[in-house]
Formats: sequence, structure tokens, C-alpha cells
Amino acid sequence: MIKAIGIIPSRYESSRFPGKPLVDIGGKTMIRRVYEQAGKCAALSEVIVATDDERIYNEVESFGGKVMMTSLLHKNGTERCAEVLQQIFLDEKCIVVNIQGDEPFIEPKQIEILVQAFDDENVQIATLIRAFYSEQEKANPSRVKAFVNNNFDALMFSRKPLSNLVKESYQLYKHIGLYAFRSDILKQVVKLSPTDLEVEESLEQLRWLQNGYQIKCVLTTGETISIDTPDDLKQALSML
Repeated sequence: MIKAIGIIPSRYESSRFPGKPLVDIGGKTMIRRVYEQAGKCAALSEVIVATDDERIYNEVESFGGKVMMTSLLHKNGTERCAEVLQQIFLDEKCIVVNIQGDEPFIEPKQIEILVQAFDDENVQIATLIRAFYSEQEKANPSRVKAFVNNNFDALMFSRKPLSNLVKESYQLYKHIGLYAFRSDILKQVVKLSPTDLEVEESLEQLRWLQNGYQIKCVLTTGETISIDTPDDLKQALSML
């Protein structure tokens, strides 16, 4: 099996919650909790934080984690992952898992099943999906919907309420924003220009689909809390 690395893009600036990677969650910063959870995944040979902020860099170094400073110009975490790949792993073939830096309780098993998707040599990109818990959740515009075919390849992703558009026969799931790429594919997709569907839906993965890349959707049964606001932090603290 080709080796897999986990990269955690982490920015200090956030419109809804500035400085959130360094907030304290039960005696540890959020970035440390994400790093330690990812490090429990046996499928990853190493984990690296990719940041553009010295405060985050110094925090990761302080607990003995691997960290790399990356450009301030990146528009998203995918580009930050690609810089780490280019600077550290060069032309080495590997699987790159883009791990969200705001999920302190990420399950190592979910990372593992995502990496396992690449046992199929035809898989270029993989992501996670789960069944919707309710019709109300399915109608929620903040929940990204994933349409898949019978082989669980992605057909479309959308934020729109789909009650009038979706037939019961459609394979429709809740999308979980954890991605993995073959290294050569990651280098290719970061060179693509934004597409009309991506701009309309504010979903980067639509750029890849519109350019002909396949995204394998891996079914899981749950997901962990993502901390985007101070209220989310309160929920995370209650989980402890």
C-alpha cells in the first residue's frame, strides 16, 4: 500500500472565530487535539500542520508536532497541502489526507477508511459521506448534499434545499468535508481555475468534478463537531 500522510491546514484568521486553532479545549489547544487525534490513525505515516502564522507554528513546535510555514497567499487548505507536498515530499508518490484543523475530536477510524479507498488504483480523490439523520437535516441549506452513483462516485454536491428536486430513487447523502488525494492528482487540481458551479455553490470540489476528476465517496456512520464559532466551542467543551 502506498504511504499516506496527513496534513492539517491551520489559519489564525477567521471571519467568525479569529484565533480558533489556539483556543483552549480542556487544557489543550484545538490544533493540538486535532494533531493528536490524527496521530492515532495507523494508516498515516506522519502528520504535519501547515500554517501561515507564527503563533500556530510555535504552538505545534511546543508540543513536539511537525509543522511547516506556508504562503500567506493560499486561498484554501487544498493549496496549503499542495505546498507541503511540493516542499517536503517532492516527487514521492503518496496519499495526502487534508484534515480539517477545526475538528478536535476527529475519529482516527474515519481517516483510516478514507485511506483504504485508495486500495483501488483507479481512485483519484476520496471523501466521506453519511446518511441523513432526518428530512429536516436534508432540507437544511447549511448541510452539503452529495449525489452519488451506484458505485459511490460523486455526481454532484449542493447546499440548496432539495425537497422539490430530489426523487426518492436518488442516492443522496450528507457530505463530510474530509478529503484525500493521490499526490499527482493534488498537484493537478490546485492549478485549475474556479468554475461557475464552484462559485455558485461555494464548494471547491465542484471545480474538480467539472474538470473531469472522479471523487470516490466513502460511507461512514457519523461525524465529529466542527468548531466554526464560539458557540460551537461551548458544545465541544460540553462533550468533554
